[in-house]
Amino acid sequence: MPESFSNLNVASNFVTQLEERKIKEPTDIQRKIIPCLTGGESVFFTSATGTGKTFAYLLPFLSKMIESTHENTGTKPCLVIIAPTLELCTQIKGELDFLLSESNIHSLLLIGSVNLERQIENIKKIKPDIIVGNPNRILILAKKRILRLNPRFLVLDEADRLISDEMIEDTFELCKIINRGIQKNNNLILTACSATMNNKSREKLETALDRKNISFIESEDHEILREKIEHWAIFSEKRRKDQTLRSLLAALKAKKSKTKFLVFTSKGDEAGVILSKLQFHHISAAGLFGKISKKPISSQDRKAALDSFRNGSVEVLVSTDLAARGLDIQGVTHVIALDVPSDSEVYIHRCGRTARAGKRGTMITIGDETQMHLLAAMEKKLKIRVQPKELHYGKVCAPLPMEED
Repeated sequence: MPESFSNLNVASNFVTQLEERKIKEPTDIQRKIIPCLTGGESVFFTSATGTGKTFAYLLPFLSKMIESTHENTGTKPCLVIIAPTLELCTQIKGELDFLLSESNIHSLLLIGSVNLERQIENIKKIKPDIIVGNPNRILILAKKRILRLNPRFLVLDEADRLISDEMIEDTFELCKIINRGIQKNNNLILTACSATMNNKSREKLETALDRKNISFIESEDHEILREKIEHWAIFSEKRRKDQTLRSLLAALKAKKSKTKFLVFTSKGDEAGVILSKLQFHHISAAGLFGKISKKPISSQDRKAALDSFRNGSVEVLVSTDLAARGLDIQGVTHVIALDVPSDSEVYIHRCGRTARAGKRGTMITIGDETQMHLLAAMEKKLKIRVQPKELHYGKVCAPLPMEED
C-alpha cells in the first residue's frame, strides 16, 4: 500500500488541502524528511528541483504548529524561512497561503524590494507566526529590533546559494543573531535544503548554524536527471550561436504545439544581447537577469517577465544562472544552454527547470569545440547520456554518418 501523508502524521486539514491539488502520495524526499522533522531531528537534504522540497519542510513544521496553537509557543515568529531570491520567497509564501487558508496562523513576506517602513508596520500589526524572506532584509529588521528571533523552527532554502560568496556574510550574521536569541528551553529544529549540497557547503552551514554532525539525506529523485531528461548537444561556432538558437527554436516549435523555452547563459551582459537579438527577429521573448540595457532590472520588470512566461504570452525566457535559482515554473519543455558551466552543480540546477512534477523534459547545450569537450567531461561525471544533434532543413536530427573515403 502506498505511503500517505496521513501515515506521516501530517495534520488532517493539510492532507485535505493537498488533495485539492490532486497530491495524494508523498514524493521520495517527503517520505524521508517529514518523519525526521516531525520527530524533532534537524537535517540537511538535497533533492532534484520540482520534487517537493518546500512541502517536505512546511508540512511537518506547520503540523507541529497547528498541534501547539493552544500552548504558549514563545516569541513570534515561530517559524523563520530564509531564501535567497525574491521569486523563491514569493513562491514559498504562496504555498503557505495555500496551506494556511483555513487556519489562524499568519505569515509575512519580508523581501528587499518592498518598502521597509511598510514592512515594519505589518510586523507590528500582524505579529506573524511565520516569516519568509531574504537574509539581508530579515537581518535589517532584526538589527532594528523590530524582529526578535527566537524561533522553534528554522529553514534555509536553496542553502548553497545562501552561503555563496555574495550572500554568505549576511547569512552568517543572521544565523549568529538567531543562535544568540534562542532561549535555553527552545529546542530549535532546523533544516537546510537545495538541489545540490556538497561536503564543503554542509561544513559552512554547520559553522553558520553552530551545529555539528547534522544528518544529511539525499533523495533518489536525482535519477530524474538521467531518466526524465533528454540531454542534447548541438555544435555551433561562437559567432553563429544566436543564429543556431533561432533555428533551433523554430524547429522545436514546429515539432511541438505547446513549447516553453528557458535559455541560459552565465553572463548578464550576454543575456541582454541574446534577448535583444531574439526580439529583433520578432521572437516572443523576455529576460530575467541583473541588467537590461545597462540599467538594473527592477522587481516589477522581473515579475512582468516571469508572469508573461508563465501565462504563455512569451515562449522564451532568457536568464542567467543566479537569476533563475529557485524558480518554480511549470511546463518548461526545453532548457537551452549557450555555454557549459565549469561546475556540475550549475548544470544540475539548469536541468531542474524542466521535467517537473513527473513530466519529461529536454536539456540542450549549444557550444563550440571547447565547450563540447567540457560537456563530455560533464556527461561522464554525472553519468548521463548526451545525444549529439544537428539542424537540417528546419528539423532537429541525429548527425549524418561520415562518408567513407
